[in-house]
Amino acid sequence: MAKIPAPLRLDPDRLLPAAEAVRPVARRLYEAVRDLPIISPHGHVDPRMLRDDEPFADPAALLVQPDHYVTRILHAHGVPLDRLGVGEGPLPEQRAREVWRLLCTNWAAFRGTPVQYWLATELHDIFGVAERPDTADPDALYDQVAQRLREDAYRPRALLRRFGIRFLATTDDPADGLEAHAALAADPDVSTRIVPTFRPDRYLEPAGTGWADAVKRLGAVADADTGHYDGFVAALEARRRYFIEHGAVSTDHGHVDAVAAPLERADAGRIYARALAGEATPAEATAFRRHMILEMARMSCDDGLVMTLHPGVYRNHHPASLAAFGPDTGHDIPVAAEFTRALQPLLARYGTHPNLHLVLFTVDPSVYAREIAPLAGFYPAVYAGAPWWFLDNPAAIRGFQEAVTEIAGFARLSGFIDDTRAFCSIPARHDMSRRLDAGFLAGLVAEHRLDEDEALDTLTALVTTQPASVFKL
Repeated sequence: MAKIPAPLRLDPDRLLPAAEAVRPVARRLYEAVRDLPIISPHGHVDPRMLRDDEPFADPAALLVQPDHYVTRILHAHGVPLDRLGVGEGPLPEQRAREVWRLLCTNWAAFRGTPVQYWLATELHDIFGVAERPDTADPDALYDQVAQRLREDAYRPRALLRRFGIRFLATTDDPADGLEAHAALAADPDVSTRIVPTFRPDRYLEPAGTGWADAVKRLGAVADADTGHYDGFVAALEARRRYFIEHGAVSTDHGHVDAVAAPLERADAGRIYARALAGEATPAEATAFRRHMILEMARMSCDDGLVMTLHPGVYRNHHPASLAAFGPDTGHDIPVAAEFTRALQPLLARYGTHPNLHLVLFTVDPSVYAREIAPLAGFYPAVYAGAPWWFLDNPAAIRGFQEAVTEIAGFARLSGFIDDTRAFCSIPARHDMSRRLDAGFLAGLVAEHRLDEDEALDTLTALVTTQPASVFKL
């Protein structure tokens, strides 16, 4: 028997507090910030997509294939990644339709997750979908979204304007020529400020595959001799300047730990030479990376780039998936993180430096109250990064609000970070954050800890002036 289609409902009060004494306040707060422009200081949208402004290929290529939040849950429910087209470009139509059918028929797998919230919001608000995917005809739904994607109003730049994105940072390799960013900056049709972010992880990890070749290429684009340590440091400094010239405001660091530990210059040079020769031990490679994190902070004090740090992830946990589909395909898994001892050498040197903004993110919620909030509550350089990745869900965000604000205060928060490759999820993610922040602040008003005007000022700042200040926009 065919399923009776069920409506795709988005309640206007979704995610707001259930308590009758709190919800009206939360509703007023949310309504005041709902339509404010989006500031996205950290994400993974491909700038070439916006430069070229070509129509999106199909619903699967837009909403499923590039979104590891979606594909990892489907994989957990027995759908192989190759059936989802992970790691491939646009698929032939029949394969794209099959990917879409897999999303629709497994819709129940997303219940209770923020992924369903984001997908439902995208389908309803952007594409006008009125039926829940698991009860709709998947092919008819595919056709509806595909028809929209053929319209000029659904090309990347049109959606960029529709989403109200004022500022968008991408994530970029230090050796990238940034041609797409230069083209976007020079294009009068693009009103959004789109900037690169300096992501040097692969150059700081001598144990990584292809490190020596990557360093050689870095030297070539920086016109520096990376055959020795001083030339390597000079190359990184030169590329940071190049990124700044193209609008960059921050650097991004995602190693397995947050440790920053200095080496003597001679020891750093010795390990670097051994690494180039392929002779560095794992311990030496780790020591070099920890030393270079300190050097990255020193460079930020010199050139003003904001430093974002998000350790504590076991990258590429499933070797077979890495080999078949590459990195960033859903099998990175959180591990415990530690910041207080790890960052003490860095903060002893630079924690009060006026040029350093250090934003600390984590996927280990146990460190919010114990470490990140106290660090942000003392050091002028430190800010508490918003819940990120596995923690960008309602329960974890509410826990973050409780854990951090009473220790560090709202003014030490980064503002929301969407951290996404899924372009159409950006407004849904920011909307979720605004609703949850409105609910939390409404609770403080109901408890008579804040007046409503204070709550509104705080919420407006979290959406607008806070990320602009933290990321030096």
